[in-house]
Amino acid sequence: MPASVLFCLVIAIADGDTLTARCGPPGASRKMQVRIAAIDAPERRQAYGERSRQHLVSLCYRQRATIQPLNKDAYGRTVAHVRCRSTDVNAAQVRAGMAWVYTPYAKDSPQLAPLQRQARAQGRGLWSQRRPMPPWEYRHRYATARSKP
Repeated sequence: MPASVLFCLVIAIADGDTLTARCGPPGASRKMQVRIAAIDAPERRQAYGERSRQHLVSLCYRQRATIQPLNKDAYGRTVAHVRCRSTDVNAAQVRAGMAWVYTPYAKDSPQLAPLQRQARAQGRGLWSQRRPMPPWEYRHRYATARSKP
């Protein structure tokens, strides 16, 4: 479980589920890359990837954020629940149709599945596409295509 909540300033947005924040007191702050927990946003080159990133920019860029670390991912990023301007960013991305609930890591976020069902039913964001491809499938196909001789 998380040891504490960090108070940070969001300084960069990589994509719809990853941001960089500067956390801690002035003069003693540290930069950290944060992977937003329980969601998976489209990759930047994928349909809705840039829109997802822009939505996260509108929520968090140059905003104060509270970051509740959960663990680290395989890339060394801090996986966390994030709030910007008191908005639950995990839920906001899913509600807007800008990210999928990443079910394997969403057991502690039961509020996300109903938000995804609603976004899908209303055709919001990536759900406006006929057959949106989940990012984990996109990454698998892209990695497979790149590894062919």
